[in-house]
Amino acid sequence: MQGSLYIVATPIGNLKDLTIRAKETLESVDVVVCEDTRVTSKLMASIGAKKTLLAINQHADDKRLSSVVSRLLKGENIAYVSDAGTPGVNDPGGKLVEEALKEGITVVPVPGASALTAAISVCAFPMERFTYLGFAPHKKGRQTFFKEIAEREDASIFFESTHRLLKALESLTEVLGEKRLVFVGRELTKLHETLYRGTASEVLDAIKATSDKGEAVIVIAPKKYYE
Repeated sequence: MQGSLYIVATPIGNLKDLTIRAKETLESVDVVVCEDTRVTSKLMASIGAKKTLLAINQHADDKRLSSVVSRLLKGENIAYVSDAGTPGVNDPGGKLVEEALKEGITVVPVPGASALTAAISVCAFPMERFTYLGFAPHKKGRQTFFKEIAEREDASIFFESTHRLLKALESLTEVLGEKRLVFVGRELTKLHETLYRGTASEVLDAIKATSDKGEAVIVIAPKKYYE
């Protein structure tokens, strides 16, 4: 009898955001597959669960994915978690799910925290339609990335690292001008969570006056917001 693959959302910061169902799932499975065992071991310790942890990162080869699928085919129940939030967003979860589905394995979503939806819920922009862009390019294509955001009619959402947050806001100031609004959620659900809303230049000044530490979710309001 085959096992099942559980795709489990984990907290993006505050450990209290782990759902009861997610906790029960992590406690019941045979193996937990994760991006980084060091990160996931802390989560497992917080709920008092001792499980075998297997690491699969974005550079995992087919052999590593196949080994997990083989365990599922032998009857083991396995949970997959990313380092934070809902799997399938900037992590190898999608590859694992695809391989499992090819073998007819039951895949079960266990939803929960997501930086994406957390930002959407508090940005106060019309979000009926939006484009999710992942992380902004580091170098190649970065200028084009921001120009395309300015031209897009619908809202845009992307992630930015602590090292490039100020530069991203500088670029947004150049392409958006002093009318179109942006939202930045920094360190969401963590101790130093801070929310900023205003023009790109206003948010840039506000972050300079507070802190640019930690990853951020940036939302650009749709053009129709001003009609």
